[in-house]
Amino acid sequence: MIKPFLSANWKMNKTISETENFLKELLPLVKEISDRNIIIAPPFTSLYKASEILKDTNIMLAAQDVFYEDKGAYTGEISPSMLIDVNCKYVIIGHSERRKYFHEDDEIINKKIRASQKAGLGVIFCIGETLDEREKNMTFDILNRQIERGLVNVEPNNLIIAYEPVWAIGTGKTATINQILEAHKYIRNKLEILFGNNFEDSCIIYGGSVTPENIDSLMACEEINGVLVGGASLKVESFFRIINFRKV
Repeated sequence: MIKPFLSANWKMNKTISETENFLKELLPLVKEISDRNIIIAPPFTSLYKASEILKDTNIMLAAQDVFYEDKGAYTGEISPSMLIDVNCKYVIIGHSERRKYFHEDDEIINKKIRASQKAGLGVIFCIGETLDEREKNMTFDILNRQIERGLVNVEPNNLIIAYEPVWAIGTGKTATINQILEAHKYIRNKLEILFGNNFEDSCIIYGGSVTPENIDSLMACEEINGVLVGGASLKVESFFRIINFRKV
């Protein structure tokens, strides 16, 4: 049985001291939890401090992005080996905000995934359609393109797929259970075609206005193996409620 993945993406939020306070408050609440995976992705500036606090705990550290070269004249970029050096276990790649604001295309995302896997990082690979694309009935076309181009020469090991409909991220609009299940089933079928049985037990998680109010209904669906949480992960109380979802 797949252990659910509950991952926080703090985006451009929290200073080092705020990160420290958050983690020191959260850790006692989750220290006995062993039946689910907990991941926190703070800003780059907080990774080292978070790594110190999370050492020998049941919370894994992730980065929000990475560059595809290991070293060189790439001002402002962070390499996979640098993330490994601060004990990151995962990195988020292909988030819709990276695609939108920083114009990352499928080729760049693929290079980032391959470089991260080569370094030994697990990957949370984000895919999803915009509202315009959904209204034009292009959802499956978009998912198909993002998967096929993003996963060229990628191994299925330690790969988490995060389905995040762009129109549901930070908008308060959550996709319906039927919409999510439809997308997850399509993604799983596509991945099994690409990877065969190697992917059948791997994780597909959902992101897009996940809250304490909807987490139980989301996690009641067998197709949903976890969640990638934005705004609701910024407060200890709400993220703990998401981690501590009730199995119904």
